[in-house]
Amino acid sequence: MRVWPDRPERAAIGLGEWPRAAGGGWGRRRRESRLRAVHLRADARVPEAAPAAVPAAMNRFKVSKFRHTEARQPRREAWIGDIRAGTAPSCGNHIKASCSLIAFNSDHPGVLGIVPLESQGEDKRQVTHLGCHSDLVTDLDFSPFDDFLLATASADRTVKLWRLPLSGQALPSGPGLLLGPEDAQVEVLQFHPTADGVLLSAAGRAVKVWDATKQQPLTELATHGDLVQGAAWSRDGALLGTTCKDKQLRIFDPRAKPEAAQSTPAHENSRDGRLVWTGTQEYLVSTGFNQMREREVKLWDTRLFSAALTSLTLDTSPRVWRTWCHTSYCPGPPTQADSLDPQVPVCSCRRPEEKLWGLIPLGEDRKLRRLLSHPPAPACLSPLGPCQQLGPYWTSWRAEPADPTRRSLVPLLDPDSGLLVLAGKGENQLYCYEAAPQQPALSPVTQCLLESVLRGAALVPRRALAVMGCEVLRVLQLSDTAIVPISYHVPRKTVEFHEDLFPDTAGCVPASDPHAWWAGSDQQVQRVSLHPARRAHPSFTSCLAPPAELTPATAQPAGTPVGDADPSEGFSSTPSSLTSPSTPSSLGPSLTSTSGIGTSPSQRSLQSLLGPSSKFRHAQGSVLHRDSHITNLKGLNLTTPGESDGFCANQLRVAVPLLSSGGQVAVLELRKPGRLPDTALPTLQNGVAVTDLAWDPFDPHRLAVAGEDARIRLWRVPPDGLQEVLTMPEAVLTGHTEKIYSLRFHPLAADVLASSSYDLTVRIWDLKVGAEQLRLQGHRDQIFGLAWSPDGQQLATVCKDGRLRIYEPRGSPEPLQEGPGPEGARGARVVWVCDGHYLLVSGFDSRSERQLLLYSAKALAGGPSAVLGLDVAPSTLLPSYDPDTGLVLLTGKGDTRVFLYELLPEAPFFLECNSFTSPDPHKGFILLPKTECDVREVEFARCLRLRQTSLEPVAFRLPRVRKEFFQDDVFPDTTVSWEPALSAEAWLGGANGTPRLLSLQPPGMTPVSQAPREAPARRAPSSVYLEEKSDQQKKEELLSAMVAKLGNREDPLPQDSFEGVDEDEWD
Repeated sequence: MRVWPDRPERAAIGLGEWPRAAGGGWGRRRRESRLRAVHLRADARVPEAAPAAVPAAMNRFKVSKFRHTEARQPRREAWIGDIRAGTAPSCGNHIKASCSLIAFNSDHPGVLGIVPLESQGEDKRQVTHLGCHSDLVTDLDFSPFDDFLLATASADRTVKLWRLPLSGQALPSGPGLLLGPEDAQVEVLQFHPTADGVLLSAAGRAVKVWDATKQQPLTELATHGDLVQGAAWSRDGALLGTTCKDKQLRIFDPRAKPEAAQSTPAHENSRDGRLVWTGTQEYLVSTGFNQMREREVKLWDTRLFSAALTSLTLDTSPRVWRTWCHTSYCPGPPTQADSLDPQVPVCSCRRPEEKLWGLIPLGEDRKLRRLLSHPPAPACLSPLGPCQQLGPYWTSWRAEPADPTRRSLVPLLDPDSGLLVLAGKGENQLYCYEAAPQQPALSPVTQCLLESVLRGAALVPRRALAVMGCEVLRVLQLSDTAIVPISYHVPRKTVEFHEDLFPDTAGCVPASDPHAWWAGSDQQVQRVSLHPARRAHPSFTSCLAPPAELTPATAQPAGTPVGDADPSEGFSSTPSSLTSPSTPSSLGPSLTSTSGIGTSPSQRSLQSLLGPSSKFRHAQGSVLHRDSHITNLKGLNLTTPGESDGFCANQLRVAVPLLSSGGQVAVLELRKPGRLPDTALPTLQNGVAVTDLAWDPFDPHRLAVAGEDARIRLWRVPPDGLQEVLTMPEAVLTGHTEKIYSLRFHPLAADVLASSSYDLTVRIWDLKVGAEQLRLQGHRDQIFGLAWSPDGQQLATVCKDGRLRIYEPRGSPEPLQEGPGPEGARGARVVWVCDGHYLLVSGFDSRSERQLLLYSAKALAGGPSAVLGLDVAPSTLLPSYDPDTGLVLLTGKGDTRVFLYELLPEAPFFLECNSFTSPDPHKGFILLPKTECDVREVEFARCLRLRQTSLEPVAFRLPRVRKEFFQDDVFPDTTVSWEPALSAEAWLGGANGTPRLLSLQPPGMTPVSQAPREAPARRAPSSVYLEEKSDQQKKEELLSAMVAKLGNREDPLPQDSFEGVDEDEWD
């Protein structure tokens, strides 16, 4: 063992060695005796340094009062269950607690779950949801002085302060304060420990100190070299420490200068780094990764900042490998893999169809075939396996070390006790150390094995601990479905308050305000005793977000639904999680739907407690009877481009491309369902392969078909249906120079058609003239989709270059607005929603996860207002929007599930409804006009589902009790979409039209809003059933019942009426 002559206190110690027993055992005693001998020898060799070194050296052998600390996990009844937790890719802990509330990331981006810290009696704690942001919540923090003041940071680059209500009151409809927006997503957020209204935020490379009372930054610290991963105030609030991706640990005095006062290399790896300050101002603890990607913890002294006082390596998690699977349809031989980038396929066709990955422990590569879901597994499982031919597919595999950030450490340090809990994300173990800066050492205390994987962790404030039970620490573990409180207790023989375990702690009254602190005040928060007899602590309410007055609506008890609303209307629940951790952007301020009858005050109160919900959440999708199917379809073309829906339909007919040569299109009559003949059907001979097709909304007999020859053909179908093969179209439109992507008819003007092509232009045609009239430019790559606004004045496009554009075709060929679109380049769609005020884009993110992005049509440059992640699948989601109900149906080619969401123009933006699932995948799914719905059965949408050999109608209905009434909250007046509002000439000349509205109310039906209210059935009082009876009465009732069952004894028996036989007959 090496002895340091100049610093005897740095003699090597056995960090990371765990005692054999709770009390230390013989192993600890032997180590302590060896260390004493080492230090005595060191003192003898360096006599001048001995007097100063002996006290410091002897401190390390002082017995810790926490040496017997044990971690206690509660029974499952004490867990906070029935939650859906989510973990965003951020530097935050995903959960925080005050003395009254717990806030945590839910599985919906931008939404926090709020739950009381302590249960009230035997009642189960209810989890409410607060819609905070339009994107992921990256960090959150409670005020150290006000238990109900919460600050949230988000990927939408803003910081918001929220005033949370008392239990039973409605959640706020909006933030009390808004700070920002920043230039990048806000990663770190923390309140000042002594001054109320001072806030720290880190976004990208910038760190700001805010005066929240003025909503302005007090200072912006010098730019860091890379992304700031962690930031924290010292306990006295004078200094500020940061960790950065450039591997530097910096100390700032923000009131003195914006530049770093000190800086030193922290950890050799740039992975996730954190820091926390100890109870002593000069010391701090940092966590990170070393060069070998092992997790390490270091203790620092700001007075000797060149090197860490001590460090320990904590790498008990097994190393894992990430394995990539590339599958591509490739008719030719494979090529040699030239890249390890997962986005680059390794076959000559360069058309990736899916990407799978798995995690396996290091050295167990042979288990890969059992972990990956794509059979069959290749024989070679080297880090870069060769391509193998699997039928018509080529598959390649590669493996690499998994990202260790999934094992990043969350340091939780209690400054009063010096206990440090290290929680590893994605693990099921907690490590507890005692930070002793005077020794210096990080001494192990205990370990705790968890029952579930840890997603986040937080400390409960010291003022909320059960001090009479010697609870010195409480950690809240956030798992996927529960919050588990883990208590750390020091066993003591007597039940009393132990002063040595619970010194005075910081109170809840701030020492200063932002102005005084910035002027140089270092006044500290008054400390209070934790003794239960002296617990009369003064309360404090911050002026940042004053509490709202209790309104009668929020205090009214729950009542019965109004009118003919769904029996469960108003009694909402948290939407279920989808297959992705990213789900609706928020569940907050909006408590009612965009259409329909308003809810009662009691319903709004329940919605505020349980979260908003859609009136269509119980929608039921079902395939109609087989008599309405069209079967025996043969030769369907299932390889239409991704920009096409695959087929199209109106109220009369369906047009389906066929696989046969010549670009044939079959036209089927919806009014004539049944089995098609085995013989060939009469078709439209398009001449070239079909890329897209669309029916004219104002002429149900005209079909526009786009081909690979850059031409658009207009076909006229006879009124009685297609009886023979048609080879000559009514007209041919030429002008595009490359293959056409998609076709879209104008929603209001007759004879106006828009088309997009590989020549990167959008052209608008006058079909009456048969010529191009307008041309839109500005695209730099493939156009994935285009859509007309409901008023027909604007046109939106989404492009492979990652941009979303809005044009005014009659004003300029250049885009009117432009903003960021989906990150992925695999495909996208766009549709106008919410009366044309918003744009809904379906696409992919950088991880190939399908997602929805909602944009304000007036502010594309600001990015999406909300983002909703769904699942991972290869096909692009095809949105079908119903403007009457605000519902959007989403599915992809080859999917078996149809997602259903109600869209709102305000938070929470997305309300999840029941989805429709089919046993087999469909090849296409489109929405029919509103007039096809059976209103009497509360059918609000009817769709057509294209299968391999059949065409099935799918009805979406809403369960209602009183179907004899017209549900006018579900069926508002609809647009007459089959009548044009103006001609092509008028529209091109600058005129605008307004569509006519039509009521869907059948004759003879009364609207449910005018229906008489049913009187509730009165039940007999309980006293009638619970009336006490004497024993004699009970006996008489029992006897009477038996007699009635047996019948009258005087009645003759059946055998008495039988006739006998004479005696001589027996012979």
